[in-house]
Amino acid sequence: MSIVDRLAAARGERPADLILRGGRLVNVISGEIYPTDIVIHDRHVVALGDGYSGEQEVDLLGKFVAPGLIDAHVHIESSLVTPPEFARAVLPHGVTTVITDPHEIANVLGLEGMRYMLERAKHGQLNMFVMASSCVPATDMETSGARLEAEDLAPLANHPWVLGLAELMNYPGVALGDEGMLDKIALFGDKVLDGHAPAMSGKLLNAYVAAGVESEHECTTVAEAREKLRLGLTVFIREGSTTRNLKPLLPLVRPENHSAICFCTDDRIPADLIDQGSIDYMIRVAIAAGVDPMMAIRMGSYNTARHFRLKKYGALAPGKYADLVVVSDLRDFVPEQVYRGGVLVARAGEMIGERPPARRLDLRSTVNIRASSLDFRVKAVAEMIRVIGTIPHQVVTEHRLERAKIVDGFAVSDVERDILKFAMIERHRASGNLGLGFVKGFGLRRGAIAGTVAHDHHNLAVIGADDESMKTAVAAIVEMGGGLVIADGDSVLARMPLPVAGLMSELPIEEARRQYDQMIQAARALGNQMSDPFIVMSFMGLEVIPKLKLTDLGLVDVETFKLVELFV
Repeated sequence: MSIVDRLAAARGERPADLILRGGRLVNVISGEIYPTDIVIHDRHVVALGDGYSGEQEVDLLGKFVAPGLIDAHVHIESSLVTPPEFARAVLPHGVTTVITDPHEIANVLGLEGMRYMLERAKHGQLNMFVMASSCVPATDMETSGARLEAEDLAPLANHPWVLGLAELMNYPGVALGDEGMLDKIALFGDKVLDGHAPAMSGKLLNAYVAAGVESEHECTTVAEAREKLRLGLTVFIREGSTTRNLKPLLPLVRPENHSAICFCTDDRIPADLIDQGSIDYMIRVAIAAGVDPMMAIRMGSYNTARHFRLKKYGALAPGKYADLVVVSDLRDFVPEQVYRGGVLVARAGEMIGERPPARRLDLRSTVNIRASSLDFRVKAVAEMIRVIGTIPHQVVTEHRLERAKIVDGFAVSDVERDILKFAMIERHRASGNLGLGFVKGFGLRRGAIAGTVAHDHHNLAVIGADDESMKTAVAAIVEMGGGLVIADGDSVLARMPLPVAGLMSELPIEEARRQYDQMIQAARALGNQMSDPFIVMSFMGLEVIPKLKLTDLGLVDVETFKLVELFV
């Protein structure tokens, strides 16, 4: 079909493919809700109004019709499944389009990883746009599996599914005029530039925005979000599995400013995607908190499409793609039918049709560690140590000073005070790099948890009450070629293989969810009471989020952006 056919259908001179009759349109452009027929032909909305005939006609019986939802910023890898399985999780919740930054797999496999994500998304039912990963590695205080400079990203600058440059998390480098960061910004200067500047303020923030950055998804307080909004940044309010910023930031939302606010999930685990949902969950929470439904729906669709210059997405009007959601109650926004390109893809929370066959794409090994040579002993050189302090539902951490528990001249885990040994093992290049530190808040009374999901370098992280358990967990991960493990002494209690770059399972998302739930239950049996210790652990090595983090090169004081000694 062609534009000529669509115009003929729009003029009523030929039957349309589909007409949705008897619905009430949530018109996010005009801000109205009113009854109208929606005429669809060749994947597009071609007309609104009556007097048309269609090959297929569906009576919506007075239900509301809203645009398909758009996630403004998501790392699909954090769902622990590949793009086709991620699509099966979010489409029944009304998300028809995502803007993804594949920098998790890019930090492991570079451009090979980014191409893998694009290939796995091909011909799928979910619109997946990519932002080119800007910080691989995030900083020079970590070892990742790849390094992407401006010349490496150049082939992506004109890719039809690449919208711009992903979160510029080396925010000090951008603000201070780092040449490498400015080269990347110049390369994508006419496209969208996403930000990532937690707690940045004042003059440095002015410089960061002046470099061309257009958005921010790391706000945790209204004051921070308001300052960034005033400087012209579009604020992406985030509700991930660990980073739950939605309720704290909703007081920011006003009729006067909501057009510069979007919704995103960033990192969300299988159970949350399946049980709670995605952007639809954020819309429900926002409406329940008193946000006008029209405003909430705009922040989950139209605003995002406009920010990323997606002219044919985010609204229902002639010429737009027929991506839409049908709900019975706007104040309890539960998608009952989901159409993508005018085709019904989900109904009553379930996908329609057969699961598409997996396209096999082989990737090289990404876990290169000699587990037998690891030594987790920490020789005590002073009494006081720096300790990473976890904060519930946040990825920011405390920079604590604690008295070390010293046994036979070595600093060891102190389960009575919940201070556990933490190691970050370089896994990409077989360098032997091993960062050692301590973390407070995981609550393990015995055993260890470990995984190859550790933002953004994705080295092997392990936290334990004793060295033997830590070694057992690491050895099991090396044997699997990547994944998550819980060990106690010389026994492996639970494991979840993640063969795709040590980040993703190839199983159906329901099975991945079952395995992951078992991992969390096994951690609770060892004393951890977090809702998800693995995702919390994964952020303990992210040295662009304040205040203290651990990489394979050692402890990082994020506020000074420098490596620091463990002992004080």
